[in-house]
Amino acid sequence: MHALFRSLCLLACLALPAQAQSGSQLTGTAPADGQVVAQRAVQDGALAPSDAIVDMDTVVVSGAQPGPGMWKVSKGDHVLYILGTLSPLPKRMDWVSRDVEDVIARSQAVILPPSVAVSSDTGFFRSLLLVPSLLRARNNPEGKRLQDVVSSALYARWQPLKARYLGRDRAVEKRRPILAAQELYEAAMRKSGLEQDDRVGQVVEKAAKRVRVPLLPAQVKLVVKNPKAALKELNAMSLHDAGCFAGTLSRIEADLGTMRMRANAWAVGDIDALRALPFRNQYIDCVNAITETGLAQRLGFGDVVQRVGDTWIQVAEDALARNRTTFATLPVNQLLQPEGYVERLRTKGYVIEAP
Repeated sequence: MHALFRSLCLLACLALPAQAQSGSQLTGTAPADGQVVAQRAVQDGALAPSDAIVDMDTVVVSGAQPGPGMWKVSKGDHVLYILGTLSPLPKRMDWVSRDVEDVIARSQAVILPPSVAVSSDTGFFRSLLLVPSLLRARNNPEGKRLQDVVSSALYARWQPLKARYLGRDRAVEKRRPILAAQELYEAAMRKSGLEQDDRVGQVVEKAAKRVRVPLLPAQVKLVVKNPKAALKELNAMSLHDAGCFAGTLSRIEADLGTMRMRANAWAVGDIDALRALPFRNQYIDCVNAITETGLAQRLGFGDVVQRVGDTWIQVAEDALARNRTTFATLPVNQLLQPEGYVERLRTKGYVIEAP
């Protein structure tokens, strides 16, 4: 189901708070040279009316951009450099990755982003036989359409957004709300000059392989022992994903301008702007819609966010103990929030330096 909904939307950006962060909102435009011209304004937290589509005229930066500086986590003379990543990013930005590649070249290891790997105990051929069932799991049970499974008010909000970003796509009307919302979100990003491709991750892995620096996974592996039975159950069940659907619509209605500004701030390396700009994480409800089902609990997804966090911390501590220099990437909000992974390392006695 969309690669298990993109590995549970990277664990909802690693379990960030769903509410907007406190602070000011940064509004403004970016002229052709890529510098953000910004004006601070009070963030009132209000969403746009449900019948409105807010599409702010923030210009997305383009051309060569430096990206943010790196965080340093150290104990003695052993240092872990962490680059904060962001999605979406400006589509036409050329990230100048020289500083990151220099750090990777003198590192003894690169820690990959936290992740979940889901596999089955069947062979490759038998797994291929499960594909039709997996495709059916994308759609609502009993042939129901989107308007049959969400409220009339939510569907009324969906229609103008779908017309604007997905056009006459009929297949999406069969999708479960959680997946219909994701298709709409991705289309809105593309039409707003933004992209969700893991461009930073691709550069990092390529740089590490070029200088033969080992890649360390920070991954929780889940094995589905009877995938055929699990898919049959998934095909028949309804997910409690109205919250995910509504949250995604609200993010598109009210937050596109802020997403562009966050993308601009990352591109030009403006950490203060990233701190100030509110972040609404609709994926929390989306992840909960999957992990709180009885099926997901039985398959081991119930505590997966906590397990992934603990796994990353353990990998980072092991790398810091062994290596003089290590490099890693984490979602930038994990680096900025008070309860993030870096703060967990600070409480363990590591010295933290922000860029």
